[in-house]
Amino acid sequence: MTTITSVDVHDVRFPTAAAGDGSDSINKGDYSATYVELHTDGPHTGAGFTFTNGRGNELTCAAVRALAHHVQGRTLEELWADPVAFARSLSVDVQLRWLGPEKGVIHMATGAIVNAVWDLHAKEAGKPLWRFLAELPTEKLIGCVDFHHITDALTPQDAAAILDKGLTGLDERRAELEADGLPSYTTSVGWLGYPDDKVRELARSAYAQGWRAMKMKVGGDPEDDLRRARIIREEIGPDAVLMMDANQIWDVDEAITRMEALAEADPYWIEEPTHPDDILGHARIQRAVAPIRVATGEVAANRVIFKQLLQADAVRVMQIDACRVGGVPEVLAELLLAAKFGIPVCPHAGGVGLCELVQHLFAFDYLRVGTSLDGRMVEYVDHLHEHFTDPVRTHDGKYVLPSEPGYSATMRPESIAEFGFPDGPVWR
Repeated sequence: MTTITSVDVHDVRFPTAAAGDGSDSINKGDYSATYVELHTDGPHTGAGFTFTNGRGNELTCAAVRALAHHVQGRTLEELWADPVAFARSLSVDVQLRWLGPEKGVIHMATGAIVNAVWDLHAKEAGKPLWRFLAELPTEKLIGCVDFHHITDALTPQDAAAILDKGLTGLDERRAELEADGLPSYTTSVGWLGYPDDKVRELARSAYAQGWRAMKMKVGGDPEDDLRRARIIREEIGPDAVLMMDANQIWDVDEAITRMEALAEADPYWIEEPTHPDDILGHARIQRAVAPIRVATGEVAANRVIFKQLLQADAVRVMQIDACRVGGVPEVLAELLLAAKFGIPVCPHAGGVGLCELVQHLFAFDYLRVGTSLDGRMVEYVDHLHEHFTDPVRTHDGKYVLPSEPGYSATMRPESIAEFGFPDGPVWR
């Protein structure tokens, strides 16, 4: 049996704010990771993290330390016997739960630890996480899904039917992903802090590299937004897909008004047009801006928020984040909810390591849950991949399916040393 002997957490921060990388209508920070290592008495170390934006990363690090006793000293076999019970032991810690519940710093720290455990499971099995998940029997997958508080929208029986259906054609879909890659879009062309000439250059370059779907940030000055949208549309032509992301900046009526003007650029979706918790606001915006789609979910706190977005018919594209929620079991619930309601999932990525993680979730979703690529893309941002031992790879605007065992979450020791805060050389 493999026992988790110790838990290490590292505060790792990258100085991205100075160059405008990651800048949008609200966020202008330093991409950071609360990075967790689960050391064992076996040959493998589990790696997991949650993504933050600079200051405050010390809070999620402290939360990981406060939760570490739930995993330290336990065996992998024990955790695998009931993955949901283990995840809940962190998310509903009887005293720390008060700081959530199931949201914010505590839930993100929970996700970092739970994801590290799943990285270990996949490494022990000798498979990349997407394959480890996709090859599980339906009964075991159901035992990995957290249905608590969502059975009014998705029952275990519903989920079993979806997953059983996903077994048909599984080998053919896997061969397709291995041959063709995962359809994706790039956000690297349109950060709000980039000047016009850089936006034009990046859009032209991305198109030449094979990208046929790109996203830009909006929510600044209305004339600036429209001018930058025209620049990108001019470079990529009428047939490529252009998405827009307001990062929560607008009120509901303002979002509707602003999208009336931006409709000129033929956006495929408007992402996070208003406060992420405003379910009814998103529903009203979706009705008003159709056929433009509303997309949201990257900061949705938990599966219950997703349940309500779907029940209220508030989104036409659902986004998930690998680190915002309580790890793989909760993400599985979100993917199955979307399938039940017939809404495609386009995972949120970028940041530090998010691309590395969500490629596994996207592949599993196609292989066992969604079983169609219609409307499905995974986000790509060309930042900080060099800091991981198994970095994401792309070709002709698509992700190359990962093949190394684990969750692609392991960070290079030299990167931890150089960018560790506050003592790393970059910060000294």
